Amino acid sequence: MDRQAEVTRETQETRVTVRVNLDGTGQHEIATGVPFLDHLLTQVAVHGLMDLSIQAQGDVHIDDHHTVEDVGIVLGQAIREALGDSKGLVRYGSALIPMDDALALVAVDISGRPYLAYDVRFGQELIGRFDAQLLEEFLRALTVHARITLHVRILAGRNSHHMAEAMFKGLGRALREATALELRRAGVPSSKGEL
Repeated sequence: MDRQAEVTRETQETRVTVRVNLDGTGQHEIATGVPFLDHLLTQVAVHGLMDLSIQAQGDVHIDDHHTVEDVGIVLGQAIREALGDSKGLVRYGSALIPMDDALALVAVDISGRPYLAYDVRFGQELIGRFDAQLLEEFLRALTVHARITLHVRILAGRNSHHMAEAMFKGLGRALREATALELRRAGVPSSKGEL
């Protein structure tokens, strides 16, 4: 089964190309023009054992919003395409990830029903030069375009960098578990017969 995809989106604000291999080893080549986003997406690849190539150019001279959101859109589309008909999936995945003072809970359902439950409060608006509000925008775009249900909750934490990094490590681990193939399942993982 070839669970790979490549998707490109080009607008007047951004150009984003994402290549994903769900059955990879965590190889990554990520250059979005937003260094902290690159750092977080590296965590998704490494901890999700997902090969990930993301190249983006955007109007970061205005701010990072368009680039961050559009990377979320295209990554979501690429994951959705790589999943194909979703037959044989485990479907659910979750991770409880500590990082020093931070503790993040991330849970995924590859449901076909986009929904983001985001319960995160950062103590500071900026993480370095990165606007912490953009993490919710990224995750919402990813959720909608991957057509998944995603719950993200910070259970503990003071350092915003640690909190964000724990979230994205958790996202990688939860996606890795949810997108895994269940060898005993031939069809779609739903009592309805479809997602």
